[in-house]
Amino acid sequence: MKVARAVVCLSLWLAVCRVSGFHIPLKMNKTIQNLLQHYNVPPHQIFDGKPVFSKERLPGSLEVQRVFMAGVLETYDNLFSKMLRQLPTPSPQTAGNGDHPASDVNAPQGLAGSGPSGDVREGLVDLLDRVRNLRKYGYQDVEKLLQGLHSLRHIQLENTVVQSKALWELTRVYTEASTLSEKQRKRRRRQARGSKTHQRA
Repeated sequence: MKVARAVVCLSLWLAVCRVSGFHIPLKMNKTIQNLLQHYNVPPHQIFDGKPVFSKERLPGSLEVQRVFMAGVLETYDNLFSKMLRQLPTPSPQTAGNGDHPASDVNAPQGLAGSGPSGDVREGLVDLLDRVRNLRKYGYQDVEKLLQGLHSLRHIQLENTVVQSKALWELTRVYTEASTLSEKQRKRRRRQARGSKTHQRA
């Protein structure tokens, strides 16, 4: 009964997606339902009002929203890779391999597609392939930006040489950042004036 309720809720959500102009492939829909039944998490825990990924869109331009969505897709990539590694049988080496689809790496003979574990593996690999293809063909430009952002996390902030280099480079970085900020303000003012002119007309 609990699984049936979860499937009904998922079906309603998929119907909303179709109304909004996007149609989820039937195979993907079926795969998600099968995986939900396998993991069998109670609906009251799934639909507790605290989604993993917020339903509210970030304020800002389309570029801002695409950057955020690219980050969400990257998280799904890592999530499905983690779920594959958690299966009780040896799984394909999928983590950190965003350049190639997960199906490029074959599971050991006799595992993939054999029994419940094989079905789960096949479903996760299918979803992982879809996410990676969307990242590759729909968000390739944003991926490069995210890679640049990730590299900032590895800067050795406690290193005195790095600190001195950063101080030396601050004037250049601050000038570039201020210029970009000013361009954004000017663009918003132009858009606001254009909107007022359109309303008067």
